[in-house]
Amino acid sequence: MASKKPENLSFEEAISELSNIVNEMERGDLPLETALKHFERGIALASASSSKLEQAQQKVQILMGQNDTAQLVDFNQ
Repeated sequence: MASKKPENLSFEEAISELSNIVNEMERGDLPLETALKHFERGIALASASSSKLEQAQQKVQILMGQNDTAQLVDFNQ
């Protein structure tokens, strides 16, 4: 069965698959060609996940902007 395109996966599915790929690659016993395919898939999954997070953040900012009493606080400060 062909794997879904990363952008068609839910955030949770993409993160789960990415975690599995990382675990397999960390073992260090994959053939080079397989490791490269896993790496390529992992990059695509990470990119799609990042995009989904950015979209969610934008949606939250829009929703919070509709509520005059709520304020967003950057928790990285």
